[in-house]
Formats: sequence, structure tokens, C-alpha cells
Amino acid sequence: MDNKKDLRIVFMGTPEFAVESLKHLVEGGYNIVGVVTGEDKPVGRHGSVLQPTPVKEYALSQGLPILQPVKLKDETFVEQLRSLNADLQIVVAFRMLPEVVWNMPRLGTFNLHASLLPQYRGAAPINWAIINGEKETGVTTFFLKHEIDTGEIIDQMRVPIADTDNVGIVYDKLMHIGADLVIKTVDAILSGNAKTIPQEKLALEETLHPAPKIFRETCQINWRKGVKAIYDFIRGLSPYPAAWSELNGGQIRPVIMKIYEAEKEYCAHDMKSGTVVTDKKTFFKVATTDGFIHVNSLQIAGKKRMKVEDFLRGFHCEDNYYMK
Repeated sequence: MDNKKDLRIVFMGTPEFAVESLKHLVEGGYNIVGVVTGEDKPVGRHGSVLQPTPVKEYALSQGLPILQPVKLKDETFVEQLRSLNADLQIVVAFRMLPEVVWNMPRLGTFNLHASLLPQYRGAAPINWAIINGEKETGVTTFFLKHEIDTGEIIDQMRVPIADTDNVGIVYDKLMHIGADLVIKTVDAILSGNAKTIPQEKLALEETLHPAPKIFRETCQINWRKGVKAIYDFIRGLSPYPAAWSELNGGQIRPVIMKIYEAEKEYCAHDMKSGTVVTDKKTFFKVATTDGFIHVNSLQIAGKKRMKVEDFLRGFHCEDNYYMK
């Protein structure tokens, strides 16, 4: 194979995170013979408008062939994919592939994962890395095999996680370096210099942290934890899906409050965890086991996201409020 224009690539991905990698490939002159992405989703009040995936929107703008299978084992789709005669398949933020799909190209199929595998295998690696207070994360390319996120590692890039970073910030960092790693990986495969490392070897050397899918109940704040754990939990779920708690007390019905931004205050106190302390004008903080979490940005049902000062101006706070 002489150069990258001879390498026939099929790209698979759905969200914005995947677009950056596809864009790097297209702008780098690589031969993308097909793009596989998710179905258009109904949007609007009655679901009458179909919204294409971000990957589809970009692929359409570049005139790339697009496949949108409902089922990845569907015989019609498998034959369409086989007809593209890909040498290599690249997967970025897509579904789990059946063997008939990932085993099709002669050079295999590699995946870009938003963690330093074997750490944080699963659906929400960025969230869990921040929730767990990690100081560093990264991206990994690996060849697909039967078990999800377990194939042999091709390459990795690392990025620091600042104490003030939330999921949105780290997502953007990983999206861009992930695109760089995809190009680096393709070039290594193309030149025959791709050296792989079995994940099993690395997994023996460290305690593994999983990254399971996050549900609504996962996002409820436990105020009986310490300041750092709660602070990391909030930024690990911000801006989406957002950590939440229930405001109780006074004459109000319980109010669901999503918390997007917070600050730490370490101090000794004798208050029950979850107790709200506020001057009713400029600050709203909640007691934890070893201090307080200052709520800086929040949202309550039926309202837009707002700064805490705006919330306090429009919401009459009693002296006996608490969060649970």
C-alpha cells in the first residue's frame, strides 16, 4: 500500500465527540469510503422533525456515503458494509459492534476510548474519572475483540484534569487530542509500525475503576460525604446530566435542584449534613461531614440555569431548609 489515499477507511460514530476525528481524517486526505452512524432522531413538540446525528451532518457536508443501520447484524447492512471493501474501520463513540462487523476489514477495527484503558471501561469514562477525583485522564486506541473495551491497546495520549475542570471542559480536551491520536494510529497501522499491548498485562498492575452508564438515581448527591467527594461529584456530572438534590423545609414542597457549579469550604462544625446556610442574598451553602459546599450555579424545575444570587432573589428561603 503506497499511501493514505490507498487505505480504504470506514468511519463509525454518532455524537459531536466523533465529528472531530472524522474531520481530521477528511482534512488529512485519508480515503473515507463510508460513514456509519445512528438513526435520525425525532425532535420538536410532536416529534415530526427528524434530526440527523452530528456525524451525519458533517458527512453530508463532505459528500461521504452514509449508512444508518437499525440493527448491526442486519444482513442488508452487513452486505452494504462489505461492498465498501474497507481495509480498516475506525469507531469513535458508537454502539457495540458484532463480530461480523468488527472482524470484516483485513487490517481490523480500532476504537477510540475516552480514558486510559484498562481504567474506566464503560459508557461514561469522563464522568467517572472526575467523580473519582483523578488528576489525569486521556484517550486510548485499541483493536476491537469480543469483550467490550478490552482489546489490545495501540496507543494512548494523556491530559491533566485541573481541580476546576468539569465534564464539559475535559470532554473538549479529549475530543481534540482524541482526533490527533486517531491520525497517529492510522499512520502507525499504515506504516506497519503499530505495536499493541494486551490490556490483561496492564490490568494486573493496578486496581481497575469501571465507568458504567449513568442514570438519574446515580446523580443524587449524598451530603453525608466529605467536601472533596461531593465537589468532585458535582463537577463530574456538569453540565450533563447534572448532580441534583432535594431542597426541603419551611412551607414548601420538596424542590429538585440541579447543581452545576460549586466551591469547597473545609471547616469543623456541628451541623447535620445537608443543612442549608444562607444569608438569603449572596450565598447558599450546604453542610457536609467536614465543611460546606457553596452552590454557585443551579437550576430548579421550570426555570433556566441561574447564578445563586438570582435564585435567592426570587426564592424566599426559610431558616430551616435542608438538602437530601
